[in-house]
Amino acid sequence: MAFIVWALLLFLLHLPTIATGSSAHFGGNNTVRCHPNQAAALLQLKQSFFWVNSPVILPTWQDGTDCCTWEGVGCDASSHLVTTLGTSSTTKDAEFDRLTSLTHLNLSNSGLDGQIPMGINKLINLVSLDLSKRYVNDNSDISFNESDDEIIFTGDSYNHLQESRLMSLVENLSNLKELYLDHVDMSTNVDDWCKTLAQSVPRLQVLSLDGCSLNTPIHHSLLRLHSLTVINLQSNPGIAVNLFPDFFMGFANLTVLRLSHNNLEGWFPDKFFQLKNLRILDLSFNMNLLGHLPKVPTSLETLRLEGTNFSYAKPISSSNFNMLKELGLEGKLISKDFLTSFGLIWSLCHLELLNSELLGDSGSNLLSWIGAHKNLTCLILSEFDFSSTKPSSISNFKNLRSLRLFGCNLTRPIMSAIGDLVDLQSLDMSNCNTYSSMPSSIGNLTNLKSLYINSPGFLGPMPAAIGNLKSLKSMVFSNCEFTGPMPSTIGNLTKLQTLEIAACRFSGPIPYSIGQLKELRALFIEGCNMSGRIPNSIVNMSKLIYLGLPANYLSGKIPARLFTLPALLFLDLFGNHFSGPIQEFDAVPSYLMSLQLTSNELTGEFPKSFFELTSLIALEIDLNNLAGSVDLSSFKRLKKLRALNLSHNNLSVIMDDEGDNSSSTYLSELKELGLACCNITKFPSILTRLSDMSYLDLSCNKISGNIPKWIWEKWSSNIVHLNLSHNMLTNSYTKLAEFLDYSHNAFSSILPNFTLYLSKTWYLSMSKNNISGNIPHSICNSSLLVLNLAHNNFSGPFPSCLMEQTYFINILNLRGNHFEGMLPTNVTRCAFQTIDLNGNKIEGRLPRALGNCTYLEVLDLGNNKIADTFPSWLGSLSNLRVLVLRSNRLYGSIGYMFEDKSGDHFPNLQIIDLASNNFTGSLHPQWFEKFISMKKYNNTGETISHRHSISDGFYQDTVTISCKGFSMTFERILTTLTAIDLSDNALEGSIPESVGKLVSLHVLNLSHNAFSGRIPPQIGGITALESLDLSSNWISGEIPQELTNLTFLTVLNLSNNQLEGKIPESRQFATFENSSYEGNAGLCGDPLPKCASWSPPSAEPHVESSSEHVDIVMFLFVGVGFGVGFAVGILMKTSWINRWFHSAVSRQRT
Repeated sequence: MAFIVWALLLFLLHLPTIATGSSAHFGGNNTVRCHPNQAAALLQLKQSFFWVNSPVILPTWQDGTDCCTWEGVGCDASSHLVTTLGTSSTTKDAEFDRLTSLTHLNLSNSGLDGQIPMGINKLINLVSLDLSKRYVNDNSDISFNESDDEIIFTGDSYNHLQESRLMSLVENLSNLKELYLDHVDMSTNVDDWCKTLAQSVPRLQVLSLDGCSLNTPIHHSLLRLHSLTVINLQSNPGIAVNLFPDFFMGFANLTVLRLSHNNLEGWFPDKFFQLKNLRILDLSFNMNLLGHLPKVPTSLETLRLEGTNFSYAKPISSSNFNMLKELGLEGKLISKDFLTSFGLIWSLCHLELLNSELLGDSGSNLLSWIGAHKNLTCLILSEFDFSSTKPSSISNFKNLRSLRLFGCNLTRPIMSAIGDLVDLQSLDMSNCNTYSSMPSSIGNLTNLKSLYINSPGFLGPMPAAIGNLKSLKSMVFSNCEFTGPMPSTIGNLTKLQTLEIAACRFSGPIPYSIGQLKELRALFIEGCNMSGRIPNSIVNMSKLIYLGLPANYLSGKIPARLFTLPALLFLDLFGNHFSGPIQEFDAVPSYLMSLQLTSNELTGEFPKSFFELTSLIALEIDLNNLAGSVDLSSFKRLKKLRALNLSHNNLSVIMDDEGDNSSSTYLSELKELGLACCNITKFPSILTRLSDMSYLDLSCNKISGNIPKWIWEKWSSNIVHLNLSHNMLTNSYTKLAEFLDYSHNAFSSILPNFTLYLSKTWYLSMSKNNISGNIPHSICNSSLLVLNLAHNNFSGPFPSCLMEQTYFINILNLRGNHFEGMLPTNVTRCAFQTIDLNGNKIEGRLPRALGNCTYLEVLDLGNNKIADTFPSWLGSLSNLRVLVLRSNRLYGSIGYMFEDKSGDHFPNLQIIDLASNNFTGSLHPQWFEKFISMKKYNNTGETISHRHSISDGFYQDTVTISCKGFSMTFERILTTLTAIDLSDNALEGSIPESVGKLVSLHVLNLSHNAFSGRIPPQIGGITALESLDLSSNWISGEIPQELTNLTFLTVLNLSNNQLEGKIPESRQFATFENSSYEGNAGLCGDPLPKCASWSPPSAEPHVESSSEHVDIVMFLFVGVGFGVGFAVGILMKTSWINRWFHSAVSRQRT
């Protein structure tokens, strides 16, 4: 469901709008009264804007006022016609054909959603057209642009413009002199864009196609645009040719050429530097582009060569760069010899040095050289090691206004010295290594307007001195490791307009003082451990447009006034602990466009006030506890709604029974719909009226019958995500989609040629149906990342091509079928993270080629017919966490399975199940010590995950530990769960004392073997242990008193051994029943008869049948929009294990 929300965040929100500047720039005259029909055309245009009613968006656009004074509007002084229009508020539905006098149109950052507005191609007087998306700061989803005083919300997608549309857009614009289409997706072009432009816009002077995904090479036909002065084609690697295109020399009037990030190769001609009019040349990040720094004087003002393979040849002198103001160089160019020969560039204002780690001993010389440039105001350093740098060297940068450090090693003294650069207005530190607290000297930077820090090394609290930065307009902290409370001094930053804090480790509530930030437009605090209630002071932020507090621990009721903040457009409270019913509110003054309340603990009925939020485009309230019924027709007033998700509540969704009724037009703009677990019994009839659906989740309902063909007939070109799992569907009709989940239905067959429709599919799950037959070999020609066909009746030979010929599959789950044969031995390019073939009829040996699967985390080949020795060679797989080989025909010793004693083996293994095989011999005394991950406490609470976030789809492995017929299922097992099961083999000898070093072990099962000797008292040191089964062995002696230290132990089975003596007394042992000790004639004490006098027994242990062994089974769980990871369940028979079920589940959920 993220599609629509992120598309919304593309829009540029003017505060004031960029159009204000446009009016002044193009000569708007406040004394001119616009023509009446022009005002009417503009007001009609405004009605198409997403935020038409917002009081902060174009507030001057009011009927009865002079439109020539409106924001973004400029008029001709004599004709009173609108000639200039600049706004970021438009949509694809906007119509411009009534504004034919326009000469300048700026719709940048309008979020046009894939279509160009109607009528633009009829504006034949256009001189300048801008449909771009401008990136202000690629490091942040919310950015503040100091120069334009605007906030930008960025996302991952933007406009799409096919070649045919490019032609239709510009074919009538012969007067066009400036064309800006930056970040408009033109990847579907099939013809030559150069020829299209040369033919249609012969007067073009400025061409900017930055990041347009152009995929045809630059063509010399572009030379027909002989008036071009500015060419910006950067970030279009598809235009690259083998050699640098020399025909650029033919643009005699060229002043700006930007070709960075284009995979250009070959030798850059030296004569290019001699173009008399050229002022800006950017060739950066073309790694295979060769050339020399110019040895002759040049008129360049900007030269960007970082990320290239340029070099220099003596003599080299800075005197050739007398006009240079901006310079970007590769670090390998810089040496003491270069600095000496080159000298100083007195005009230099902006310097960027990439890969400065190559400097070596020249680092100190470089800083001295930089410091000698007294006019330098902007410095960007990448990969520079400051660890041996004296803080005094930083003091030479006194004139800097902007400092950006990427991937640098920073010491605390250097950080403190940066605090002395009191004239800094912008500071950016990204991915730097600091590993120290942030010095309070940062509070000295009182002129700072923009602060961006994305570095994981800052420890300790955020300094209270942050509150001294009273000139700040934008502050971003991301991935820092701040601890303790967020300082209340943040409330002193009264000029702040953007505040973003993400992935920090704060504790406590959001400070109440944050409500003092009256100028704040965007507040975003994500994943920072904030707790408590939302401070009431937030409702005082009358200019707040974006409020995001996702993935925290905030609780209590959501203040109803949040929904009616006067300027608020985006509210995101995802993933908190908000509870109780949502209080009804007066929705009339609300302008909310996006409301995200997913994954909280909200109760009560669906708020009726939400039906009045007429500006809503996206509403997501899934994964809560709302109850009652919701009639889809109640959303009829939300005419702009494109994304609706009510899934996974306790709601019953009511649908109209009118069928395809043209008069029922509610939700007509819907593109994404989530109604999972909403008690619906049929496909909603409104779907038959929608032609542009991209996301549909109807899983976990009671829908039966066939999947209707109209789904594919209407949506085949648009549908990306389709989840119909957990229903009662009996037949699938498949066409192209990226995400398909048909699991848990009643399919008995699939179309013979269904693999023909998988060319775009990366996720396919049809598990837990009743499908029989063979898997067609053609499935191996797909590009699947996840294939889940578990628990069906597929048969025949194992499709070896799935492991031999597919290089993309990450997740392969075919468990619970009837595949036969051997596993392939020719596994070369392996991308598997999970291989689950449990419960088939696979035989033969384990292929040694699995040792090439370096990404493998889960390998479950249990319950097959594999005959081999233990695969110790898998021990080199450092990512392997789960190994299940139970119930096969494995044999031999595992006592010395680690042949290489020097290296780590199975370093991250946390579950190993070798039960019910034919392993023999004894365990080496150090056998358990090799499981490194089990020797460490793990309290991170993380999950083991396979994340494939395309279309919000996620895959999740689920592990079930089963015993004696009962089960416990964790839906999100943390990385803390560890288990060892060696039961039902023929192992003998003593249990190694080294088992006591596995301090994080939760489950230990050594039952049904021939172990002898005593119970190692070291087991008492495994304080995390919850289940211990040593039953049906030859173990003798007393039960160690140390086991009473196992305060989490809820399952204990020591039955059928030769134990003797008194059962230890403790609160934990008092919970175990007789069955835990039966079959040990020498034991006494509660719950067995009291100890009076006893003598050691001679009875042999009773060995139960192997059907009572513990079984670890792997199965799949798919969650859409959830976190991902393992889930575990324990199957049990007895009442004392049932008690473990309840207590363990309770602990895991808290």
